[in-house]
Amino acid sequence: MPEKLLSCPACGHHTLKHFMKVKDYSVSGELFDLELCCACDLVFTNPRPTVEESSRYYQSDAYISHTNSKAGLMNKAYQWARRRAIQGKIGHLTQYVDQKGSLLDYGCGTGEFLNAAQIAGWQVKGLEIDLGARQKAFQNHGLTVEDPVQLSNIPSESIQVITLWHVLEHVHTLKETVAHFQRCLQPGGYLVIAVPNRTAYDALKFGPFWAAWDVPRHLYHFSEAPVSKLMSNNGFKCLNIKGMFFDPFYITLLSTRYKSGRSNLVQAGLTGLITNMKGRSSRSFHSSLLYTFQKNKD
Repeated sequence: MPEKLLSCPACGHHTLKHFMKVKDYSVSGELFDLELCCACDLVFTNPRPTVEESSRYYQSDAYISHTNSKAGLMNKAYQWARRRAIQGKIGHLTQYVDQKGSLLDYGCGTGEFLNAAQIAGWQVKGLEIDLGARQKAFQNHGLTVEDPVQLSNIPSESIQVITLWHVLEHVHTLKETVAHFQRCLQPGGYLVIAVPNRTAYDALKFGPFWAAWDVPRHLYHFSEAPVSKLMSNNGFKCLNIKGMFFDPFYITLLSTRYKSGRSNLVQAGLTGLITNMKGRSSRSFHSSLLYTFQKNKD
């Protein structure tokens, strides 16, 4: 049975209201309710699948970050954007870290970023819930990736950087997991999080057809305020927030298909450009936001 939350999973507030009903276009075709926390502005899927039920919503060739498929227009577009984005992610880390040390990629999927980080000189560790993705990480890159339950066994203050690339929105135990990140990081260590941004221009344009709702795999639908509050409450200070350039193009390519039944490259490209242009005037319009936090040193 799905679990119904009676309070906000981020702040614990009990005043919730209906936000939107969204269809799972990529796997099940089911409808899911989204609710808004009136205290911290977090939108979350409610009710949601339990941890045990969640696995069936990932078992599809449509879920490319776990299948790593290169077949078809959508998958090819995703693979191209990911290759370009990975180097940008590596470059982003070097803005904050002079000497590369230990890096934990939480929710590392098939290990594409983790492999690139290792080649760049990082001492890497990956955690991933999906067994098939863990196996592909080993087959493709020789990476030994463990289940996220091992997070609690990582020694305190042993990690220099923790990254989550579109992963936090999937985590059932939100507050507990963020508390573990704080524990595992060295004083002054960095937590880098990329998540979809529900106030984005393309989200407003496509409404319930916006692909980044991605219910029920996405349990949370973040705007800037709840992310910042959650991290501040767990001993992190925000260093930087910026938009992710490639995300709106892939998201709108999927969104046009969900809305009209077919992909529209021209509309996707145009909407992606407009989203990025709007984001230059206000980051609240970006499809996805990249947050860089630092653990307090004292």
